[in-house]
Parts: sequence; structure tokens; C-alpha cells
Amino acid sequence: MASNIIDSVYQGGMSFSSAIRGHDVIIDLDKDHGGNNLGTSPKILMLVSLAGCTGLDVVGILNKMKVSFSDLSINVHAHLTEAEPKIYDKVAITYSIKVKEKDKSKVERAVTLSQDKYCGASEMFRAFSSLSHKIEFLT
Repeated sequence: MASNIIDSVYQGGMSFSSAIRGHDVIIDLDKDHGGNNLGTSPKILMLVSLAGCTGLDVVGILNKMKVSFSDLSINVHAHLTEAEPKIYDKVAITYSIKVKEKDKSKVERAVTLSQDKYCGASEMFRAFSSLSHKIEFLT
């Protein structure tokens, strides 16, 4: 059975350092919330994980389809609830990409496969929020 294990070490203030496969990730809060803004917040890091998960899927699928693309970016807009604990209740993913007209349907297929089959982070988000997505084709 697959599993992931991380160790997070308290660094002082509100900061933690997590060593992840040889890469250090600093987690902290901004100054308005008692931190020193040395790294990202845990909730923001969740959004980074979501964008990375689906992004890696889409790139891998497009590469297998031999689709040439450029200017790929993924924007995640998430709404936090007001009540504690504050959670993301609405999340919208926008994929922006430049491809030839003939490849637009392949991009749509790649995004659909990521969202419906491969991206575990998307599936986890669906457990606690409404998750939507759209594609913007750049010219």
C-alpha cells in the first residue's frame, strides 16, 4: 500500500519547515495573523497542490497525445467560509493554454481526464467543496 510521510519541524514564531523528498517547504502565516511571512500558509499550499496535480496530469496527457502547446497556466480561485474552521467551499480552476485550433478538443479531453479520473487532489477537494473548471484558449 502506498503512503506518504513528511516531518514538519517547528522553526519558531508560527513557522514550520517540512522536508519533502529533499526539498524544504516553509509554512508560516502572514504578519496580520501572527507569523513572519517566511512561507506560505497551509490552506494556500493546498491550492498549490491542486494546481500542480491537475497541471502534471494535463501536461502528461498532452505529451502522450503529441500535442504542442505553450503558455499553459492554471489559476485556482477558492472561496473561504466565514465560520470557523474556515474551509474552501467553492473552488474554480481556470486552465489557460495556447494550442492550434485542431488540438483544442484534445486539451478538453486532457482536462476532463485529469478532473474525472487522475487528479487525486481534485477528488479530495470535491469531498468538502464544489469544484468547477474551465479552459481559456489563448491566441
